[in-house]
Amino acid sequence: MAGRPAHKPTDQQRKQVEAMAGYGIPQKAIARVLGIADKTLSKHYTDELANGSTKATSKVAESLYRNAVEGNVSAQIFWMKARAGWSEKTQHEITGKDGGPVETVSRVEIVAGDDSSD
Repeated sequence: MAGRPAHKPTDQQRKQVEAMAGYGIPQKAIARVLGIADKTLSKHYTDELANGSTKATSKVAESLYRNAVEGNVSAQIFWMKARAGWSEKTQHEITGKDGGPVETVSRVEIVAGDDSSD
């Protein structure tokens, strides 16, 4: 009884594995899509699995950088926070009228009940 034929990756499959790895698809799911065992995936697609995430992140970083230098304010802010260590500081200050102390007033109101139910 003969076993399955040896897996021979095509260029298209290599690109597909690299892209899926870059998108964060788990290796088990990638193997299932290709119809191969996890072990076979690891054996034949070592570079694609290792480099997929780095290449995908590089493309996103390139796009973010391009957007930032072309004037996209959101991209600029994100870049400066993520890459240059910038951060936002928020300070809340509560004061009363004309900057004075806060005044609190408590009122208790007693309301007479309705005696008409007698």
